Amino acid sequence: MPGTVTGKIKRKFMAHYIDAAAPAASGGTAKYVRLGKDLEEFNVEMNANVDTKSNIWGETSVNLDSYQPQASAEPYYAEIGDPLFERLQAIIDERQTLDDLKTSVVEVHLWEEHETKTGSYVAYKEDAIIEVSSYGGDTTGYQIPFNVHHTGNRIKGLFALATKTFTEDGKE
Repeated sequence: MPGTVTGKIKRKFMAHYIDAAAPAASGGTAKYVRLGKDLEEFNVEMNANVDTKSNIWGETSVNLDSYQPQASAEPYYAEIGDPLFERLQAIIDERQTLDDLKTSVVEVHLWEEHETKTGSYVAYKEDAIIEVSSYGGDTTGYQIPFNVHHTGNRIKGLFALATKTFTEDGKE
């Protein structure tokens, strides 16, 4: 897709995908959708857990022991036929909670194409929870802004753009 990327990396080369398949209905088959169509900005906030202490000598120690990454997709405009819209609308309609909100996200480095597998890129997959923050919107269209809370189990692998499939390293 991108060819050779050199120098500063353009934002479009960091791709974010979310599994739009409902956990119970998917039977383990992911339905990845790329985020960003209507987004001017998409940031994963790391939310580091940092503990800072000062001792009686005047020294300061800093411990960073975990991250609680999350991201917000706002606006998200509902579009008929989009699997992500169907997933988000089901969360709203059924007031889903707990395991029904589970999904996975994949971050794809489109600047790192695999040397022998054309169209496959270095990627990181992680479990997540979808939180619909509101729904409705203004005259520009029906909006369903949502948050993605990363819950761990981050693994490295390859993401094939043509099939939108993730393969964990060592399981090719």
